[in-house]
Amino acid sequence: MRVSAGKGLAQPAFLLVLNRFSVSKSGRVSHQKKFRLGILGSGKGSNLAAIAGACEAGQVPAEVAIVLSDVADAGILARAKERGIHARFIAPGKFRTKLDDEAERAYIAALQPARVDLIALAGFMRILKGDFLRAFAPRVINIHPALLPSFPGLEAWKQALDYGVKFTGCTVHFVDQGIDTGPIIAQQIVQVLDGDTPARLHERIQEAEQELYPKVIAALLRGEISVQGRKTLWKR
Repeated sequence: MRVSAGKGLAQPAFLLVLNRFSVSKSGRVSHQKKFRLGILGSGKGSNLAAIAGACEAGQVPAEVAIVLSDVADAGILARAKERGIHARFIAPGKFRTKLDDEAERAYIAALQPARVDLIALAGFMRILKGDFLRAFAPRVINIHPALLPSFPGLEAWKQALDYGVKFTGCTVHFVDQGIDTGPIIAQQIVQVLDGDTPARLHERIQEAEQELYPKVIAALLRGEISVQGRKTLWKR
């Protein structure tokens, strides 16, 4: 996602803020109604649980409107249904690592009627390109289990452990046409401990993800983040 910065000024990361907030002459914003989130995932749904819990607790000014998965028996679908969230499996098509054109159209067709304001990828193991990003940019974000730009792609925690780094973590970033290459919004550090296994390190990274992701979503929806080139700026 890239937002042009006219005259060198940072622009709001979410132009949709104008549709859901009223802005007073003083520049203060007030909520008109809750935002609607679409979540895509391929796994057990731990980040969905963290995001939905934060919404229910009032920490995120939103509700999860729909959950979609490319895996028919994914745990994320079961977790969504337990919470009364509309959830669907949509077949990914013929490719192993991305949605094919027909599948992309099916995902778009499911998300648009749900009137989602923001799409959060939560362990979604397919590359999104073309029509999908054109339909929803700049409203698609992802969380990656490493400190980007280091260790993009699959099993990033194992990449970090094999490389011998002392610190890794997780990154929330905007989604663009590349693989984990969009502008970085926030990162959280996780120390690599002596004797760590991939499973133990991954578990601690997931705990960091579940803390960081809801905070970033809340900040985006409140208009607290702007973008200047590849840099994201947080209001202090």
